[in-house]
Amino acid sequence: MTMLNQEKPMPGRPNARRTPRCCGVFARRVSVLSVLALTMASGLAEAQVALRLDRGVQRFDHSAEARENALPSISFIEPERRERGEAVTEGGWAVRPEFSTDDDGRYVARIPLQAGTSLYGTGEVPGQLLRNGRVTETWNTDAYAYNNNSLSLYQSHPYVLAVRADGTAFGVIADTTYRCRIETRDDAIVFAAEGRAFPLIVIDGATPQEVTSKLAELTGYMPMPPKWAIGYHQCRYSYYPESVVRELAEGFRKRNIPCDVIWMDIDYMDGFRTFTFSDEHFPDPKGLNDWLLSKGFHNVWMINPGVKDEEGYFVRDQLVEGDHAVKRADGSTFRGEVWPGPCLFPDFTRRETREWWATLYQDFIAQNVTGVWNDMNEPAIFNVESKTMPEDNVHRADEALGGEGNHQRYHNIYGMQMVSASRDGIQAAAPDRRVFVLSRANFLGGHRYAATWSGDNVADWDHLEWSVSMTLNLGLSGQPFNGPDIGGFAGNGTAEMFRRWMAVGAMMPFARGHTGKGNIDKEPWSFGAEVEATSRRALERRYVMLPYFYTLFREAATTGLPVMRPVFFADPADPALRSEDDAFLLGSGVLVVPFMTPEADRVFALPKGDWRRFDFAHKIDGDSEDEYLPEMYLKAGSILPTGPVKQYVGERPLDELTLIVALDNNGRASGTLYEDDGDGHAYREGGFRLTEFRASLVGDIVTVTSRVAEGDWAPAERRVHVRIIHEDGRVTTGTERSNRPIRIELRD
Repeated sequence: MTMLNQEKPMPGRPNARRTPRCCGVFARRVSVLSVLALTMASGLAEAQVALRLDRGVQRFDHSAEARENALPSISFIEPERRERGEAVTEGGWAVRPEFSTDDDGRYVARIPLQAGTSLYGTGEVPGQLLRNGRVTETWNTDAYAYNNNSLSLYQSHPYVLAVRADGTAFGVIADTTYRCRIETRDDAIVFAAEGRAFPLIVIDGATPQEVTSKLAELTGYMPMPPKWAIGYHQCRYSYYPESVVRELAEGFRKRNIPCDVIWMDIDYMDGFRTFTFSDEHFPDPKGLNDWLLSKGFHNVWMINPGVKDEEGYFVRDQLVEGDHAVKRADGSTFRGEVWPGPCLFPDFTRRETREWWATLYQDFIAQNVTGVWNDMNEPAIFNVESKTMPEDNVHRADEALGGEGNHQRYHNIYGMQMVSASRDGIQAAAPDRRVFVLSRANFLGGHRYAATWSGDNVADWDHLEWSVSMTLNLGLSGQPFNGPDIGGFAGNGTAEMFRRWMAVGAMMPFARGHTGKGNIDKEPWSFGAEVEATSRRALERRYVMLPYFYTLFREAATTGLPVMRPVFFADPADPALRSEDDAFLLGSGVLVVPFMTPEADRVFALPKGDWRRFDFAHKIDGDSEDEYLPEMYLKAGSILPTGPVKQYVGERPLDELTLIVALDNNGRASGTLYEDDGDGHAYREGGFRLTEFRASLVGDIVTVTSRVAEGDWAPAERRVHVRIIHEDGRVTTGTERSNRPIRIELRD
């Protein structure tokens, strides 16, 4: 192993220390010298600089000079936090990275592993949940119809979660935006990155949950979404003209299939010009959106980064006038081909460009647009082998991002900076509403700005199974709000496959049906009456569980724990659960066991403990008899809040609350319910209610009580029903008005 004492020269740039530009940089340099003195005094090699940033969080650098010259953190929500810390001695950490360079000149960080360590994360990756023996490359890629051998997809998360044999865990961030190869071996995690030497951030914890929460503390918490965004979404490339959209909406309502959102892909635009509407296909977008909202549907419209290079087109003219375009290495304006033809590309690494881009949303949102989809923002470029910009293109980035640099450095955060600008613009245009943005490309920390999905997947059985593992690994990598294209984007698939996909997809954080142009129709009713019935039941389940889903989203927004969690979270020390990705947890108390193979023949062992299979009492027609729906289990000691069947989130308030209760061996159970008005920002000032429910058995009487734990929001008066699930599957029920104890006598 070669220990490094100096930074690798940047391509085309002399290897010189940066000149101080402000007192903050000078202070950081003084801190580096102090750290170096302390580490040398404690007997550490000069080449290895270690800082304790916080409880259980440590930073390691290749060398003191590498630390001094490190680029700013893009992932940390407070980048300066990565620069603060105290020196630690050689015995001051449990994880001991080793630094070197490889034959390709990349900076390498190797983290040796104890035997029996299981590896997860690495963001948006195909294949199984367990990542041992896999290789990932962080390079945002237009990866249409990707497969198990695809090294890189649309997003980059240079992060690995490691769970030791005893259930303790640590996470590792390679804090670099450059292309980075991640090898998750059985004996080591190896990061090998291009560009400049990078800091390595290690988060150590007693459990994987603790590490995941700490990751969110460092990289930021997801914003609370509007409640409608956790309903079901229907999309395809593309629904047009306007009459097709109206017909689609009527199709959901007349069939009583729940749905909250209809999406518009690029065919709504005038010649694919971003921020325009086709006079032929969508002559009155506001009128359409108003009509959709009157039917209980929100709307999402696509906005791409490529700006058609056509004089007289207002977005292009503003871009040129403001000098907002990405440049070539020779200083000329870069042009690349995408859907509209030759395009210019905003340089979202510039504050001035992001601020200009944000202003474009004012008139767009005024059409009563309620959600935005940023796509093609890897950025994707047609008719070139790389599928993206030349790596020597120039970005005139903000000093806060690291200053001017080439596309090699900024490629992976291009989409992240775009959705940051989009979010700001949408919020400014509709200040009283919560923002919903979906992004195809993103980077570690980008969950602060946008939800995501697993890209252009394929309508086959492998991709159906990967729906679970990909959603889980994205959640473990700091992105709670994600899910797959239900039914598969590329290709047709079969009725059997679609039926199983809808059954499991309805239980995922982001639930959207989507397919590509030229494929068969894939609405919930497109495969005949039996598939339609399963789809209806699956979506009714989702809407019955909306109170719980919304509570989990609030938990994600305040703790960083994902909505959908791997089964090994139930018992991190159980080796039998480490590779389990044919099932998953919602929160900590609900276990979902879907059937994702043609024969539904996978054998699944429940986690240790008392897990009770349950069903719903909400007149979901044929629910308990539908073998395509996942089995649902409630952990003993848990209370699950559920509501009535709805056709859309805002159809009715939570005026009927049903608590599903599984008492533990001590005759106790507990649960929480989060509520607010579903949109707007009043919840930030206390306009919410977090209710705690407790159940206890004394003699043969179960008493269920509630108390307001936080918030001052007052829900409507309602009836509260209780369903007690016994070990043998029996159910005992009781009902009372809200805020009153509910007493239920248990009888044999």
